[in-house]
Amino acid sequence: MKYIKYLFLAVIGIALVLVSLANVEPVTLTVLPHNLAEWVNWNYAITLPLFLVILGGILAGLLIGFVWEWFREHKQRAEAKAQRKERDQLAREVQSLRGEANRGKDEVLALLED
Repeated sequence: MKYIKYLFLAVIGIALVLVSLANVEPVTLTVLPHNLAEWVNWNYAITLPLFLVILGGILAGLLIGFVWEWFREHKQRAEAKAQRKERDQLAREVQSLRGEANRGKDEVLALLED
């Protein structure tokens, strides 16, 4: 199974390298459309190879997805934390009750009775 994982990652890596080599033409990215940039009197443009734009878009999408999912799962994480806290409290309470019920008895006999 480990080798299948490495094979899959190698195929993905080779595909990314091939896409990068096939798309080296420069493209210009602008922040605002031309008409809006003239109206605001501000424009920023950068020229990058196309493969950087593609890979940057993929990376930005992954990061946005991870952050979105982290915020979405906040409720489940908070509920799990509360349940863990309650479980630990109940376990401590059970241990203290077992200790009170077997107080004064021989430890071996107390273990056998449980």
